[in-house]
Amino acid sequence: MGAARVFVARMAGLAVFGPDGERIGRVRDVVVSLRVDASPPRVLGLVVEVATRRRIFVPMLRVTSVDPSAITLSTGSVSLRRFHQRPNEALVIGQILDAPVRMLDSGEEAVVVDASIEPTRSRDWVVERLAVRPRRTRLTRRAQVNVVPWSAVSGLTLSDRQGTEGLLAVFETMRPADVAAALSELPAKRQHEVVDALDDERLADIFEELSESDQRTLLAHLHSERAADVLEAMSPDDAADLLGELPDDESDRLLALMEPEESGPVRRLLRYSSDTAGGLMTPEPIILRPDATVAEALARIANPDIPPALASMVFVCRSPSETPTGRYLGCVHAQRLLREAPFELVAGVVDSELTRLTPDATLEEITRYFAAYNLVAGPVVDAEDHLLGAVTVDDVLDHLLPEGWRDEMTEPSGGFVGSGVSGVSGVSGVSGVSGVSGVSGVSGVSGVSGVSGQTTTTDEMIRGG
Repeated sequence: MGAARVFVARMAGLAVFGPDGERIGRVRDVVVSLRVDASPPRVLGLVVEVATRRRIFVPMLRVTSVDPSAITLSTGSVSLRRFHQRPNEALVIGQILDAPVRMLDSGEEAVVVDASIEPTRSRDWVVERLAVRPRRTRLTRRAQVNVVPWSAVSGLTLSDRQGTEGLLAVFETMRPADVAAALSELPAKRQHEVVDALDDERLADIFEELSESDQRTLLAHLHSERAADVLEAMSPDDAADLLGELPDDESDRLLALMEPEESGPVRRLLRYSSDTAGGLMTPEPIILRPDATVAEALARIANPDIPPALASMVFVCRSPSETPTGRYLGCVHAQRLLREAPFELVAGVVDSELTRLTPDATLEEITRYFAAYNLVAGPVVDAEDHLLGAVTVDDVLDHLLPEGWRDEMTEPSGGFVGSGVSGVSGVSGVSGVSGVSGVSGVSGVSGVSGVSGQTTTTDEMIRGG
């Protein structure tokens, strides 16, 4: 890989070559993905200027060697799509160098004069250290440059450099769980600005992923009518969990503000202990009548708004089809539906033998049930054979994990959670595509040819888009 630590200012203008020595262009900048917390940002890739003066993006995973005189790629096949910066990205040379920062230990103001990038065991590169110089005043000499860890300064995180609109643009591209983890790292004032700007549906999705303490804090920030609207948009089991953590008078007040058809299922869930099947279940599983076809069932589970665990099984009941239903007849697993003809009726493939959960089943009993039958969802049925809801494995895990586990969640680094990743394969190049070739010009090459759309797609996936 060449140097283990590289200072970015020295990379500016370096020639970039393919594996066979073909010249691709010169480095103009380094693209990093800013984070909300103080963790070192990941290096996404290089901005390379090709001979036509077009600036393109080259993923860092394609870099095999960084030497004092040149950078070598693993393939000469690169995407010619013009580089466009995204909201969560920063250019090290263009935006981070010369940026003002504050030293966390002393409170002293300083300026970034360089940044070092280093490879990790997972073949990612991160900005580990910064070269900073204290700000000069009229009475002081030019100060000495100090190399400090990225986390030793403030002023460079995503929340520091982006306004609320910028953060919202970044959050739009993230999963609710990752937004929740990032939101918890923001200062209270910025949290409130983001929460106020989000629509109710998106905020509800994020609320479901927040820790109980963060839920209570942000719910208290909302005025009562909006808090009720957000609770209505949440899944009933998550709304019940949140209301169950509030004082009774506050919980009753919010329930009274909710629409009756939305508060009804939540009130039913609140009757049960939170560590039983009745307290864990969602009252909105996929329910079909026995005369529904397999095609209808497949269309229901294909709905992207339904969580994967809940989409693993449909439940067949007589009318009414809303919980509590008419007589429960059984369930059909998604895999079974895929093996049947679309015109078949679900009544003909229903599994009526699968053991049911009672609403009073304990957390331990539910866990054993899922393990014994290899399930990710299970029906909750009362003594009169009415389907009350379904318990999913994610709700079980949520209660099995230690209290406050969401507070310990961090943003994934490079798409991984945990350590010990030995490498990432399959992204070093795209075979069957010719590289830089056959065009006269600077050093015998004035352009890059033979690049297919597959390279473009791969590069965008590596970048995270």
